[in-house]
Amino acid sequence: MLLDKAPDGMPLPVPVRFAADLETRGIAVIEAAGGGKTTAIRTVLTGSDILAHNPLTGAPRFVHVSVESPATQKSLGIAILRETGIDHVAPRATVWEIWRLVRHRLADMGIVVLWIDEAHDLFDQRSPRELDDMLKMLKSLMQGEAAVIVVLSGTDLLSGIVRSDPQVDRRFRKIHPRALAIGADTADVADLVQLYCDEAGLRCAFRNNLASRVIHASRGRFGRVIETTIDAIGRALQEGADTLTAEHFAEAWGDNEGCSWSQNVFVTENWAEIDLDPEPLDLAVLRGCRGQRQRER
Repeated sequence: MLLDKAPDGMPLPVPVRFAADLETRGIAVIEAAGGGKTTAIRTVLTGSDILAHNPLTGAPRFVHVSVESPATQKSLGIAILRETGIDHVAPRATVWEIWRLVRHRLADMGIVVLWIDEAHDLFDQRSPRELDDMLKMLKSLMQGEAAVIVVLSGTDLLSGIVRSDPQVDRRFRKIHPRALAIGADTADVADLVQLYCDEAGLRCAFRNNLASRVIHASRGRFGRVIETTIDAIGRALQEGADTLTAEHFAEAWGDNEGCSWSQNVFVTENWAEIDLDPEPLDLAVLRGCRGQRQRER
């Protein structure tokens, strides 16, 4: 929807222009960790013929950069330049100089989409001034002759940040993939597990609400469903089993979670009542209690 169209309706490698042809629009994909958003976005971009290959450069028409925490405008600009083939930036280069080079490089390479992954780390623990500068930087990427489509992907923190600035908010379409639900998605998850078993040459024993347990164990996140299934299949293959069972899920998932056997979703009868994400320990309180005990000694 953000790509211009030819007269025959086919998409062109040109962003649609808005606001009297002065700016482009972006997309914010917002989902909790483990949902699979990174894989989904990469699949869409690499599956698009016009974005996956530019015959003039031999490279894709999109750039993917993952934010390294802690991030600054300067470090992000350098990371984007690195992804476009510029490995060295003068240490004394200013933020303004780096971002001028970024915009020039994106235009020179015919980049249509700039995808910033883990984008919530751009705004974590920022002062109001730093936050405002980051938002201005995003707006600038979608303005001018070399404007690109900006795709941001990140956790729920990203949603609040984007909405905090009305100008940024109106420039981004927000996608919130829904969580998988027991009942509504159980059959689809069972089909997915069976598909992976077929690829691995295994049968699958769907007993004791196995597919529903997978959804609950994965916090309803699609990416985690796949990871948990692949881990369980790996256990089964290592054992030389010909059937994937709940025990394989229990061993793989239990090792990742570090939970007791009695709290293992794939073992206990009351699996749906297990709270998978209890409140974390308050380290400050824990340290205070420890210090108090030491003083008492």
